[in-house]
Amino acid sequence: MQDTEISLMVGIEDRHWWFRERRAILRRELRGSRTRGEALDIGAAGGGNTRVLAGLGYEALVADYSEAAVQVARERGLKAIHADARDLPLESGRFDVVTAFDVLEHIVEDHLAAAEIARVLKPGGTALIAVPCDMALWSAHDDAVGHVRRYSREELVGLMEKAGLVVERVWSWNVLLRPVVARRRKNSEGNDLTELPWIVNAGLTAIIVLERYLPVKSMRGVSIFLRARKPAASPSGGA
Repeated sequence: MQDTEISLMVGIEDRHWWFRERRAILRRELRGSRTRGEALDIGAAGGGNTRVLAGLGYEALVADYSEAAVQVARERGLKAIHADARDLPLESGRFDVVTAFDVLEHIVEDHLAAAEIARVLKPGGTALIAVPCDMALWSAHDDAVGHVRRYSREELVGLMEKAGLVVERVWSWNVLLRPVVARRRKNSEGNDLTELPWIVNAGLTAIIVLERYLPVKSMRGVSIFLRARKPAASPSGGA
């Protein structure tokens, strides 16, 4: 992700419905966890999700390829390192939680990043992954933000299982708004995640919050979320 895109994200993520709901998902997925050890947020940009991890009691670390993102995270009081997701400068079996939200789709060798996620997780540790789904939605937005692919469920599950993780759950997100997104992407000329009028942002917030309570997670959305764990005896090492 380019520095300009990171600056844009940091500038709007506290208000924008898309970022706010994803942080809510992260809280819900980890709120019931009894373990509050170390957490790694890969590709964290300015650390919006990392702040959620820290707020839940984890000792959280940002790892990002962008020096600008690392600097922003540090300015926000977060621990942060410059790192390539394909070759993390971190010891094996260290982290109780590893998150990678909208990271893998930027990496040609996504299997290397998946293997690194598995390697740095503790046995029994949790990985939370989010990626854009469905190449039918490919548009100028994907080009603008540096995507190299959009995933199917089968592709994402296969990627993480091959890395040695046990997939516990996979679900679609942004299902209700998919028709709107698909229509907009046909005429897209760049990054769709921009500042919105408050009334539009409020309306989209209401829709995406409603999705929490509807049985739509098996339907096609705009993103895919996946939760996995590292088994006690992981073939990826680090046990």
